[in-house]
Amino acid sequence: MLKNLRKKILLSIALAGIFYLGFTIFASYKDVLSAFEKFNWLLLFPLLLLSLVNYFVRFLKWDYFLSVIKIKLKKIDSLSIFLSGLVMSVTPGKMGELLKAYLTKEITGVPISKSAPIVFVERITDFLALIIISISGAYVFNYGIEIIIGVGIFLIILIVIISNKKLALAILKLLEKNRFLDKHLQKFNNAYESSFQLLKFRPLIYMTLVSVISWLAECLGYYIILRNFGIENSFLWAAFSYAFATIAGAISMLPGGLGVTEGSLTFMLIRNGQTREFAVATTFIVRVVTLWFAVIVGIFSLMFYQKRYGKILIDSAAI
Repeated sequence: MLKNLRKKILLSIALAGIFYLGFTIFASYKDVLSAFEKFNWLLLFPLLLLSLVNYFVRFLKWDYFLSVIKIKLKKIDSLSIFLSGLVMSVTPGKMGELLKAYLTKEITGVPISKSAPIVFVERITDFLALIIISISGAYVFNYGIEIIIGVGIFLIILIVIISNKKLALAILKLLEKNRFLDKHLQKFNNAYESSFQLLKFRPLIYMTLVSVISWLAECLGYYIILRNFGIENSFLWAAFSYAFATIAGAISMLPGGLGVTEGSLTFMLIRNGQTREFAVATTFIVRVVTLWFAVIVGIFSLMFYQKRYGKILIDSAAI
């Protein structure tokens, strides 16, 4: 499994390198380097700290969801698993974080089909939080409102379908007619039951609010970076643009939203009157202290997990 993880991470790094080279050429290599010289590197500590706040608050959400579907883990194990999942931040829609379900299975013996829906619901609450953060800015700055509303409507429909047990079970019943899918019907039922519990009103609302807090931490980091370069946009604009770019990157289904998130951040800054070199430099820095820092944290946490439990070996029958 680790060989596959390495391949995916290396592929994402290569893809990022191509995109970042393109952005550097777009803005002029020398001008971008000159812009980097104006960054106060002492700000890295508070910026990384804000990213850690984001990860820790999201861990609280992960741990709460485990309790909702009655999976018992020691806090240290739960934290180790959650942080290990960050290594998969550079997968499409972060769905590679299903690794957390594999690791949970190794410790608890709980079928992956029961815990995997947590990752799915984490993404739903993240999307809802990003929509809440960006919606007012979209109206104020008259940008991206159609995309935000479209994603919001899709999520609401999805939540309504899953929350309607009669409708959802009818859909699962149709799977019995397919010979291949019928073999996995019990796994689908396990996954649905977990999803149903996780998307009940109280967990959904509470954890969406928790997600708002976690993502506002990274929005604040972006705002600090902008202020460092003398870009005097409001916190509302910084939060809107960062949240919107994150949504755009996620729905692109590219690994880590690579290219789309960076392109959105850069374009919105240029559209707002900033020079190309400062737009690109700002985008590079915020992605290093958020996305790539998450991958580094995930790598070290995965190493820690393997020291305690040995190599990751998952039997496909355990799913």
